[in-house]
Amino acid sequence: MLPFLRSDLAQLVSYTPHPGGADAAAHGSPTQPAQVDRLDTNESPYDLPEDLKQKLAWAYQHELEANRYPDGGHAALKGAIAQYANQSAYQSAQSSAQSSVSWVTSAHISVSNGSDELIRSLLIATCLRAEGSVLVADPTFSMYGITANTLGVPVVRVGRNAQTFETDLAAASHAIATPAAGQPAIRIVFTVHPNSPTGNALTDAELDWLRSLPPHILVVIDEAYFEFSQQTVLAELPQHPNWVILRTFSKAFRLASHRVGYAIAHPELAATLEKIRLPYNLPSLSQRAAELALAHQDALLAAIPMLLSERDRLFQALAELPGITVWPSAANFLFLRLQNDPAEEQLETLFQSLKSAGTLVRKTCGGLRITIGTPAENQRTLNRLRDRL
Repeated sequence: MLPFLRSDLAQLVSYTPHPGGADAAAHGSPTQPAQVDRLDTNESPYDLPEDLKQKLAWAYQHELEANRYPDGGHAALKGAIAQYANQSAYQSAQSSAQSSVSWVTSAHISVSNGSDELIRSLLIATCLRAEGSVLVADPTFSMYGITANTLGVPVVRVGRNAQTFETDLAAASHAIATPAAGQPAIRIVFTVHPNSPTGNALTDAELDWLRSLPPHILVVIDEAYFEFSQQTVLAELPQHPNWVILRTFSKAFRLASHRVGYAIAHPELAATLEKIRLPYNLPSLSQRAAELALAHQDALLAAIPMLLSERDRLFQALAELPGITVWPSAANFLFLRLQNDPAEEQLETLFQSLKSAGTLVRKTCGGLRITIGTPAENQRTLNRLRDRL
């Protein structure tokens, strides 16, 4: 190890992106067929419509100046996000009883290069200098722990119910009340609503527990899949200044290549995130793409009912296959495990066999996470699983 590197970094493992997915799909490879179904990263299976691509191309050619830095304050995009946030809170099932929601302003928004940047900024704002640890409930999105580890922030892990994947609230409460010897107290609780990779939304008990946490603990509620679940805690945010919601344009809005994420938070926290993020962190084209997506949200989000129908169809079909357990999902993916406590080798064999046949899925947390694709992709995935189980 190079002598100037932090000694603890040698023990870390970096986030592993889909192995050869985009490259194989574009070029083929000796070990993969020319046609590859990329169902491993929870992206939308549908690209931007051609007319929106043309509008984005026109903006790049005629409006954006490549020799100039992007809008470092994201003014136009923040305004559009605030309007969408107010609208989405009103439309969601949890908030439908409200006559209107209009409190979200640009001051509540921080825009980032993907939600990963926001995760890092939140950790910097709260836990550095040994001022805090973070709590996660496994299995969950791996970047919370990975990012904390890269910053030298301790990660406290609790489990989930083996059948429902609900957080072990007793263990979580104990971890908060009784910090481990030599570790700082927990300063952030990370949770996903609905969770990845398991797809379960937060239960009433979990939400009540989050509401009960003291104000010195930051509660991060990642709503990356809100457009699929239509469940949000946004209406409660004014009553909880220690809550922050993360969302993304990478899923339902079909902009994964543009890496646009955002936080909705108390204005003081949003202003702190603005202090921490790198200057000019989001390219002009990505900002314009997100603005365009919000302006045409009805057209882009029109694919969601079909994706949810396909998710439910695939769930029912997988539930009938022998040897696996598949869980209901509130997101755009399904999570399954092999039954009878199989060895890791069996899961790896299935994973590699699907990959060789042309279906890329995510092997994680002792199971497989399958993104919902087009009807044809989903059918091929189902057929290949049937052939291998």
